Amino acid sequence: MSVFVIAEAGVNHNGSLEIAKKLVDKAKESGADCIKFQTFISKNLASKSAKKANYQTSEDASESQLEMLEKLELSFSSFKELRRYCDSKGIMFLSTGFDSDSVDFLQELGMEIWKVPSGEMTNLPYLVKVASFKKPIILSTGMGTIEDVQASMDVLLEHGAQDITILHCTTEYPTPYNEVNLRAMDTMHKKFNVPIGYSDHTEGIEIPVAAVALGATIIEKHFTLDRSMEGPDHRASLEPDELKAMIQGIRHIEVAIGTGDKVPSISERKNMSVARKSIVAKRKIQNGEKFSDENLTVKRPGNGISPMKWFEVIGKKAIRNFEEDELIEQ
Repeated sequence: MSVFVIAEAGVNHNGSLEIAKKLVDKAKESGADCIKFQTFISKNLASKSAKKANYQTSEDASESQLEMLEKLELSFSSFKELRRYCDSKGIMFLSTGFDSDSVDFLQELGMEIWKVPSGEMTNLPYLVKVASFKKPIILSTGMGTIEDVQASMDVLLEHGAQDITILHCTTEYPTPYNEVNLRAMDTMHKKFNVPIGYSDHTEGIEIPVAAVALGATIIEKHFTLDRSMEGPDHRASLEPDELKAMIQGIRHIEVAIGTGDKVPSISERKNMSVARKSIVAKRKIQNGEKFSDENLTVKRPGNGISPMKWFEVIGKKAIRNFEEDELIEQ
């Protein structure tokens, strides 16, 4: 099964349906399986006193989180149009609901998969509602301990969720490389025995590709049309050509992982006789002469007796005359 790649548009549309559609186009062109947005009603998501994260304050430190969100909010009617547009382009539409009304709307919109964002993994009413839909769930675990993940999983499973994939994540934009901790994927896979993926906030494309090599079945990565655009998430996002390169790298890695069986590949079998060696005559050998270190050596090609049988050949008698460099026969 191929790695499921989510192109996270998030709020990088800056509140514009037109930009959102352009993001859909670029996600499709890049080869992503899915494009994900964020659906919320600003006043239901953040209180007036909620502050912005440090990475969000670089543009306007005096602005509250609510004021920032209001500029990034798309209407429900816009999301209906986006869903239709994604369907017409042949890419899966996905959006994370950040409040109860938005979750209800997305359920009515018919989303096939539910994505629980890291900030909601400790929101019990939210988890109960999403689990009740009995659809596949992707659970992001940024800022969480293993105990937090256990508690979230317990709630989801208790209330009807059956198909859950856990995403390892570090909620910092951009994430320092020394705080990625990809090995946590294996820890959670062993503990919870469910598929594991990775939601990436690092700069560049190397870490998601590495996550695939370590077993990630889902990759989520923020992208934007242009990193220089105003908005909180653009600077930590890939541009379309980088997203395409990341997805190409993922596709290469997933086929390169292979079956795990150590056997010659189809393409390398033709090279075996060229690269390996055989037992050959070091000099002319007469019929009946005993084979020894003095009259035998090892040279290419490898389509004769393998040098691994050297000690089985030494001491045997030649069955005919052999010229120098001729493959030995028995």
